[in-house]
Amino acid sequence: MSKGPISQFIEKHYLHFNAAALVDAAKGYEEHLLDNGKMMITLAGAMSTAEMGKSLAEMIRQDKVHIISCTGANLEEDIMNLVAHNSYKRVPNYRDLSPQEEWDLLENHYNRVTDTCIPEEEAFRRLQSHLYDIWNKADKSGERYFPHEFMYQMINSGVLEQYYEIDPKDSWMVAAAEKNLPIVVPGWEDSTMGNIFASYCIKGEFTATTMKSGIEYMMWLADWYRENCSGKGIGFFQIGGGIAGDFPICVVPMLYQDLEMHDVPFWAYFCQISDSTTSYGSYSGAVPNEKITWGKLDITTPKFIVESDATIVAPLIFAYVLGQ
Repeated sequence: MSKGPISQFIEKHYLHFNAAALVDAAKGYEEHLLDNGKMMITLAGAMSTAEMGKSLAEMIRQDKVHIISCTGANLEEDIMNLVAHNSYKRVPNYRDLSPQEEWDLLENHYNRVTDTCIPEEEAFRRLQSHLYDIWNKADKSGERYFPHEFMYQMINSGVLEQYYEIDPKDSWMVAAAEKNLPIVVPGWEDSTMGNIFASYCIKGEFTATTMKSGIEYMMWLADWYRENCSGKGIGFFQIGGGIAGDFPICVVPMLYQDLEMHDVPFWAYFCQISDSTTSYGSYSGAVPNEKITWGKLDITTPKFIVESDATIVAPLIFAYVLGQ
């Protein structure tokens, strides 16, 4: 298939340093899929507020991603952008804000993520009101679900459609819900909706076990990995660092070392986009080869690292994989 103008531009101009690493990673991703491999994408930070859905949703629709691991923030913030986009506030001079100006944003119910402020009432509270009904129904009937499953129930019910302020084709969570894409959300409880759910549990309105836990996510992921790792295997495309990446990549050494399943293959492709330079003791700043020592990657696993801003790099790699 001939490549589109974005891919052609990348191949012509991205020839050295991090630019060349971007091209190598994109070609490796494409080759992995052409060999019938599967791919996990991990989302750290606030990629949903950066509107990563504009490119990621199409990757999901075209089966270029088979499972996602994300923070609770990314899980909820894509939906928040979907239903409250027009009320978001951009602050291009965010580096110059004084503590008083930051306080004023809080007083006006805006929570800042770099240059973008999420409106509390239109975003947080709008989701809260509908999730409460879904959580309450499950709690009262003794049913238990994962955090992303509750989000899928809300999206698929159509209750949010009245609020849509962007084209739903630009929401990766809508695309994921339509496909019932597997998602793991480690550490979900540190998200806004996680805090809200915990508050209801503290007040005695819900039982904490209505929400399935991180341990159950790991157990589920272990089963999914074993069912899908045959043939070319499963690749690992990591955006940022932190728990969204470290949690799922550990499933391989757990299966191999702790469960002694020595037929389990290593991750078959690895790429990380990170602006965390090689450092001391951090996961985000660890070079890929360190993961060999932990039993996550093989000596022969194709390894790529692009030290740059993921909001710039990821859409370009996705465009290349999509042939745009």
